[in-house]
Amino acid sequence: MRLVIVGGVAGGMSCAARARRLDESAEIIVFERGPHPSFANCGLPYYVGGEITDPGALLVQTPESLRAALDIDVRVHHDVVGLDAATRTLSVDTPDGSIRISYDALVLAPGAKPFLPPVPGLDSPRVSTLRTVDDATALRDRVTSGDRNAVVLGAGFIGVEAAEALALAGLRVDLVELADHILPPVEREIAGPVTAELERTGVTVRTGVAAERIETGDDADTVVLSDGTWLRADLIVLSVGVRPDTAVFGEAGVACERGAIIVDEHGRTNLDDVWAVGDAVADTDPVTGARRPVALAGPANRAGRLVADDILRSGSSRPTPQPLGTAIVRVGEATVAMTGANRSALEAAGIPYFTVHLHPLQHAGYFPGATQVHLLAHVHAEDGTLLGAQAHGADGVDKRIDVLATALRARMTAADLIDLDLAYSPPYGAAKDPVNMLGMIAANVTDGTVRLWYPQDLPDVRRDCLILDVRGAAEVDAVRIPGALNIAHTELRDRIDEVRGAADGRPVRILCASGVRSYLAYRLLTQHGFDDTATLSGGMLTLEAWLGHRADTVLEHGRN
Repeated sequence: MRLVIVGGVAGGMSCAARARRLDESAEIIVFERGPHPSFANCGLPYYVGGEITDPGALLVQTPESLRAALDIDVRVHHDVVGLDAATRTLSVDTPDGSIRISYDALVLAPGAKPFLPPVPGLDSPRVSTLRTVDDATALRDRVTSGDRNAVVLGAGFIGVEAAEALALAGLRVDLVELADHILPPVEREIAGPVTAELERTGVTVRTGVAAERIETGDDADTVVLSDGTWLRADLIVLSVGVRPDTAVFGEAGVACERGAIIVDEHGRTNLDDVWAVGDAVADTDPVTGARRPVALAGPANRAGRLVADDILRSGSSRPTPQPLGTAIVRVGEATVAMTGANRSALEAAGIPYFTVHLHPLQHAGYFPGATQVHLLAHVHAEDGTLLGAQAHGADGVDKRIDVLATALRARMTAADLIDLDLAYSPPYGAAKDPVNMLGMIAANVTDGTVRLWYPQDLPDVRRDCLILDVRGAAEVDAVRIPGALNIAHTELRDRIDEVRGAADGRPVRILCASGVRSYLAYRLLTQHGFDDTATLSGGMLTLEAWLGHRADTVLEHGRN
């Protein structure tokens, strides 16, 4: 049997390695367009910034090591330019000319290529992407040769990592993002504090603005933004997204959707004996049902392994799991991570949901080093199923998101999270872990024990409701919502009539710092006959994070 794989790195090479382990007699050929069949994409920004010092460390395997260990025939600088499914042959451009080669089974793992927006001047030699080892080494050479001003176009995960790396290397960095906040897949209230941390590292963040053109100069380029800003740039990193690199295969009859290859649950395409894996595949979102590419190494590796199983153990292989899009990134001294669906995906799919915010400590508060984990989760409004989660903080973020990703895979409800038996010792967690607490809050919403209001409701709340701030006087002196009534939660029982008089029949909307005290106040008011009451999800911490730089104009800071 001849198995031919187009593309290496995560999906292609994991498929090749698994295939060899299953069948020693198979002829396995991998065509890789570039020079490196297996490298650490995710490590590239850290090499640019100097944290990884040896470029060789980025090379996971070489053609020679793959031949020696697994007897895989890896051919680099081989570009597949045609597919004839009827004759089961590929046309390949090689360093020695064009060839045609037949296959018994074909796996397409062509990956994705950077999206090139229609920006004049994008062909400047100072513009680079960050997708390959060669990209990373070229950027590192620029950094060490004296370039001082960098502009990063696009503030997705790679763009943020690149901006952080360049800033840590001592460059002046401007990060430009068309969306209204960095890391567009995460929610606004998560992105706000992360933006502040990125700015603390020295990055100037510019959101809601686009690069209009790039003007090439002798000593440096100038990036002209849509708001009229001019930015000097010795180097420009383009990171505005990727697109499946599938044109050749679409022309050959492989079914695609918006450029991404459509596959079944075993990675099979519409063509006989042709499979596909990795960034070029249209995966199905297990939460919303939408089809979209997921350009992440973990899903690609797992899919490659299972495709090899389907080829060599047909009928007994497990289906390829639908990727949740679990992702994590370091930003300065903070970590931000996500799993599952975000608001925009849920709303596009028409799924009813509510959101809970909480800000617990990552381990026992009495143990030194306790810091907050800022956690957000979307929950199905009807059955309480967990739909997605995001978090940021200095420590403990990865642990909680990994637990919640597992819960999503198991289709757990919020109430199920309460019962998770998680490891506890003061240096590591709390008796009620943040994940357990998330479940408690969400279950209270689902069963009607509590009702929430959100930062985006603030304009209507200020107009129509009494805002009751149950924080202490010193907290209110530091920052407050103008016009809110302040009664500390410990005084509320004795001042119920004051609240009733101030409300004068209006709904009451409660807040505190993080949502804990306002929940206590909510339970007290509802049991004293206040029918239209709600507590701010996540409290003032979430409100300020949501507002970001607008907090200075919406909230009052300090007593006048």
